[in-house]
Amino acid sequence: MSEQKQNNNNFGFGPKSGNKDQKENDKKPKFNITWIYGIIVIFIIGMMFFPMGNEPVEVMWGRFRNKMLKTHSVEKIIIVNGDRAEIYIKSDKKSDPDFSDIKTPSSSGMGMSSADYYMKIGSIDRFTGQMDEAMDEFDYEPSEYVEVGYDTRENHMDWIVSWVIFPLLLIGVWLFIFKRMAGGGGPGGQIFNIGKSRAKVFDKEGAEVKVDFKDVAGLEEAKVEIIEIVDFLKKPEKYTQLGGKIPKGALLVGPPGTGKTLLAKAVAGEAHVPFFSMSGSDFVEMFVGVGASRVRDLFKQAKEKAPCIIFIDEIDAIGRARGKNANFGSNDERENTLNQLLTEMDGFGTNSGVIILAATNRADILDRALMRAGRFDRQIHVELPDLNERKDIFKVHMRPLKKLGPNVNADFLAKQTPGFSGADIANVTNEAALIAARQEKDKVEKQDFLDAIDRIIGGLEKKNKIISPNEKRTIAFHEAGHATVSWILEHANPLIKVTIVPRGQALGAAWYLPEERQLTTKEQMLDEMCAALGGRAAEELFFGQISTGALNDLEKVTKQAYAMVSYFGMSEKIGNRSYYDSSGQSEYSFGKPYSDETARTIDDEVKRIIDESYDRAKVLLNKYKEGHNKLGDMLLDKEVLFAEDLENILGPRPNGKNPYSFNDEALENVDIVDAEVKKEEKIEEDRKKDKDSTPKE
Repeated sequence: MSEQKQNNNNFGFGPKSGNKDQKENDKKPKFNITWIYGIIVIFIIGMMFFPMGNEPVEVMWGRFRNKMLKTHSVEKIIIVNGDRAEIYIKSDKKSDPDFSDIKTPSSSGMGMSSADYYMKIGSIDRFTGQMDEAMDEFDYEPSEYVEVGYDTRENHMDWIVSWVIFPLLLIGVWLFIFKRMAGGGGPGGQIFNIGKSRAKVFDKEGAEVKVDFKDVAGLEEAKVEIIEIVDFLKKPEKYTQLGGKIPKGALLVGPPGTGKTLLAKAVAGEAHVPFFSMSGSDFVEMFVGVGASRVRDLFKQAKEKAPCIIFIDEIDAIGRARGKNANFGSNDERENTLNQLLTEMDGFGTNSGVIILAATNRADILDRALMRAGRFDRQIHVELPDLNERKDIFKVHMRPLKKLGPNVNADFLAKQTPGFSGADIANVTNEAALIAARQEKDKVEKQDFLDAIDRIIGGLEKKNKIISPNEKRTIAFHEAGHATVSWILEHANPLIKVTIVPRGQALGAAWYLPEERQLTTKEQMLDEMCAALGGRAAEELFFGQISTGALNDLEKVTKQAYAMVSYFGMSEKIGNRSYYDSSGQSEYSFGKPYSDETARTIDDEVKRIIDESYDRAKVLLNKYKEGHNKLGDMLLDKEVLFAEDLENILGPRPNGKNPYSFNDEALENVDIVDAEVKKEEKIEEDRKKDKDSTPKE
């Protein structure tokens, strides 16, 4: 049940130019050197645990005695290094079933054996003694005794692994970890490189920006200022021959989403000089001195590539006024970073050829030393687009849409979206396309755009929300109170429609079309406050009770009343005084710049203004009681009413302005233009046909 106005706080302008080659490269699988490291490690482990060649089969004493010595199958035995007995089977016995597990021996070398079996022994004397006893027991002739040889061998593979490969592996792992820590990437990245700048460089050698000034719709005044800087970089002699100097810095200031970063991208795409881009938060780190070190490194790189541009987005992260830190007395890393930035921008040294661009939506909290001439010579204000600029932005964002309905017109949509930023308009265009696709249409029509605007302003419709009949009636008469009072008052914003369909957190809403104005009079503010209190007044008059549905209305009215008294000097008791601090520096050394007596006077004046507006709303509702009740009943029946319905019930507005009057005119103009275009197309088509039908000589 809150009154909804068309206020917007997003960003954006024209669509970004795509980079087809870059997209194709991104689709290709990228080579990762980590795979090579993994393969090397696996190979080394395989060599350690799975040696090359065929290892002899290990046997125990029982099998050696009962299967080999007993059958007289052993040709010879070689005792290696005193703890291993290698057993060689006679060639004519290898085909016996008892020796089917013999592996084909490989050639001896690299410490490998060509024996058939081997057995681990504890003592040479005991082993040879047991063999002699067994051979005597199995009736060996003296000529049949098994020869026993002795050999000392070195395992070259074990030596290579232990003294060559394993140390190299350790060194490689250490170098890999060190590289990861020093070069960034991974959890341990930037430990040894933490003081280096994180700026992304756009130049001919690296990444390129494809956005230019043609992609930025609106902002004509801001583009003039920016284009001059770009022109200076391209043709410096044009300005230097007259003794002019290039501006050292330009600060882009404006509400969130008005295209500050997009302008910087356009500069990067147009200037054709190295462009360093980073955010103010990239300087901030938990370690002492890191921010200042990154500032020094950033300007060092910039000086090496001069002429160039440095862009710092959201500079308020490090540019906040000094001395405002709550932890006074402790080391403030942010202030150290700011001090270094001030020195680099305009200190004892020179930064010829280095231009600083910065963007913020909180210029009031920036340090004065940062804002002075010589550092930021220009402050370029990027405001919300006006009517003509919104029209241009709509045209830009409607280009990608495949099919548009014949009644879709950028002029009409621009008039329906006061206060919208570029991204709001981009969002409207996208939502309209999604709504049309959801309804399986083959083109995006005017109603789809209007539904998208309602969706963005009020939120998603919740038609299935459970509301009791009594609550629904209260909501209907509440919204009818807003509609009635705003329709009657001369200076209130013209109402477009009123609805009791829940949207977002609101149970009902009234849509207005604010005028494109730069100044607001006291009468206009009082009429708007009276219209906002019309819902609460209707509840009290026609139901004898009030509800919590007026929370949003009361919040807005209270803030507006305090602004009238404390900021705009619209109270006779306070007079022409303003306690608004536009600098944002909290220059006053005390809590409030007025006495307690003045504070009581302000509160009394605010109460008086709100009470008078509330009483005025009740008087108007009593006067137009019959029309208000008809609106409430019609809302319960239709759920949505438009300006024509209010005009049929309450008559024309006192100021004679119908919010739809200019829309009809715009549509008529659209029809005229479409007719002229079709006429010209028909003439051109007939001309081509005549040309094709002319016989050739």
